[in-house]
Amino acid sequence: MKAERRREEILSLIGNAEHPLPAGILAEKFNVSRQVIVQDVAILRANGYDITATSRGYVLNTKARASRVFKCRHTFEQIVDEGNLIISAGGRIEDISVNHRLYGKISARLDLYNRTHVEELYRSLKSGASKPLMSVTDGYHYHTVTADNEETLDEIENQLRRAGFLIEI
Repeated sequence: MKAERRREEILSLIGNAEHPLPAGILAEKFNVSRQVIVQDVAILRANGYDITATSRGYVLNTKARASRVFKCRHTFEQIVDEGNLIISAGGRIEDISVNHRLYGKISARLDLYNRTHVEELYRSLKSGASKPLMSVTDGYHYHTVTADNEETLDEIENQLRRAGFLIEI
């Protein structure tokens, strides 16, 4: 298969995927090395396609999804509860950010879209290798949450409020 055709198919696969698509899976599909896929994606980006590389794979940023930022506060132990609440209601946790008094806004991409991802994040943080970002602001943090529609985001907001996690801004 010619490189140009492979790039068109990569773009189609990433664009139609429900979840991030890892380079390793693409490499297997096209019987090329992972590095060839990385180079193909770099070329697609240079041609103007908005492709994001996440820890779980590539995402084409063209899907229109409703998005909202929620300010939350909870304990370390409630990370799983908050994440599962959002995901069970139909949301996707795109990132976390805090407003540090000295350093300003600090953010990190999370890309959590199922309970397994929430559990993996919690286990990683619990191991002590890193502290949660919210720990530098006494539990206060922001999440960008996306969903298929505004009604789903309204329901997530209501559930966060009922759980006592939502800080009204």
